[in-house]
Amino acid sequence: MAFDAGMLRLVVNEIKRLGECKIEKVYQPSNDEIVLMLHSIKRNAKLLINAGSNCPRINLTETQTENPQKAPMLCMLLRKHISGGKMTDAKCLGYERVCQLEFDAYDEMGFKVKKYLICEIMGKYSNIILTDADYKILAILKPIDFSTSDKRQLLVGMKYELPPKQDKLETLDVTKEQFFLKFDSAPTEMKCEKFITSGFLGIAPSTARQLTYKVSKSHDSQLFDVEKQTLSAAFLDFTEKMRNMELKPYLIVDEQEKPFEFSYFPLEYLGSKYRSIEYESFSKLIDAYYSKKGQNERIKQKSSDILRLLINAESRITKKISLQTEEIEQCEEADKYRIMADLITANLHMIKKGVLSAKVINYYDDECPMIDIPLDEKLSPSQNAQKYYKRYNKLKKAKTELAKQIEIAKNELEYISTVFESLTKAEKESDLLQIRDELFHSGYASKMKNYVQSKQGAPQPLKFKTSSGYTVLCGKNNIQNDYITTKLAEKSDWWFHVKNLPGSHVLLQAHGEEPDAKDFTEAAEIAAYYSKAEGDNIAVDYTYAKHVKKPASSKPGYVIYHVNWTAYVTPNEKRIKEMQQK
Repeated sequence: MAFDAGMLRLVVNEIKRLGECKIEKVYQPSNDEIVLMLHSIKRNAKLLINAGSNCPRINLTETQTENPQKAPMLCMLLRKHISGGKMTDAKCLGYERVCQLEFDAYDEMGFKVKKYLICEIMGKYSNIILTDADYKILAILKPIDFSTSDKRQLLVGMKYELPPKQDKLETLDVTKEQFFLKFDSAPTEMKCEKFITSGFLGIAPSTARQLTYKVSKSHDSQLFDVEKQTLSAAFLDFTEKMRNMELKPYLIVDEQEKPFEFSYFPLEYLGSKYRSIEYESFSKLIDAYYSKKGQNERIKQKSSDILRLLINAESRITKKISLQTEEIEQCEEADKYRIMADLITANLHMIKKGVLSAKVINYYDDECPMIDIPLDEKLSPSQNAQKYYKRYNKLKKAKTELAKQIEIAKNELEYISTVFESLTKAEKESDLLQIRDELFHSGYASKMKNYVQSKQGAPQPLKFKTSSGYTVLCGKNNIQNDYITTKLAEKSDWWFHVKNLPGSHVLLQAHGEEPDAKDFTEAAEIAAYYSKAEGDNIAVDYTYAKHVKKPASSKPGYVIYHVNWTAYVTPNEKRIKEMQQK
């Protein structure tokens, strides 16, 4: 569901229950996300505020985020105005997706002042605004001027105004009589879901569908399918529970146990393919739903330059291979020129200088037909023969050289594919830095604008524990792959890689022991999961690490091996995640 006004109200209630909190630190992990480190008598907490278009939200979080080395401007302003102060209150401004955090802070002279942090959680219009006690805007994440909106402007120095009021009833204040009046004035063919979302403030479509399902056993019912008394009772029961904070957090998962939706009651209208899991708090619910999605979104934003570079490189190399393949097809005519040269040489005594062509017998054809060979009238017959020999030799050399260039281009394309795969496995900004460093050293420095090479620590590959307690290492990019295979691997360790496809280098650290078959299967499943392969029965090569060699001057992540066995496995995501070590 969307992060609607009801969910915001329930989360803000959890924030308020923390009591007074000191603002220890302020971070801005990404362009549209703020994290406040809070310290209260009850406990320490992290408050996350996301104003991005894909997953806007506010909640207490336990998710670890990487912060940029240089703080953005909004982060610096928030540190200036509220760092060291206290958050004294949190409340929603009406039944809208707008909440206000109240702070007791200090100005430049050391006097106590009131500050407000207003969070608008409204999809692509989400925003974070810092104001003083009179609601004068001190800092804003997304300034809005006349060129952006003629209804409301939000600029530093202006007075903050709430979003324009919608032509809807205030949900928590609706009476039975008002509901009946709204119901009677609506077209009977209108869907109940549309009636609820268009008539009452801050209600998400999934909430409206569940209320409809509750009274008609179908989420797609129209107004003439339901009784207004029944629908009214369900709606007013919902608003009563929302006022009293009696709703509970639920995560809805699909048959593969993947998060599908979140809500403040079970979404029965989704059917038996989905089940609802109750959480202990709304913040933990939102963390569970958004943590992976939010992380992926941050990585996607920060890797856009790498993705663009790779797409352009792939397009350029593919076009180059296509043109070279056309050229090599033209080189197939080389033998034709050699034959023509041979036939001219064999008939020198019959060909006179100055003629435009020579009709000769083609002895290379079993039927020995007469063919007409074009000649240059300015050249002698022997010179014409040499001209055709030169053209033959040129095409023959070109064919050999083009074949080499096509092979080099194909290897480059295969390397680009491995970097694409690394990008899908990147989980932290440090992973992206390693990919940028790899591309820099692989000859893409001129195509990476403003890249400054920085000193990095040792790569941190993924770690897993098998059923028998063996450690399995898995590289997330080619730098980590090389580190695992050439630096960490002992001769008796077992090395795994998906067969004939881009994927991670996986190392089962045996330390001279012989692991069980189950350990081999689990390591092979990890190699299959962290690869480009899809489906069941994925082929995974495995061998002793001593058989894996890295050729001199080869691209990062490239290795060769000639001795190996092959296993066929179907990776289980849940089991692999359980084996992973944090």
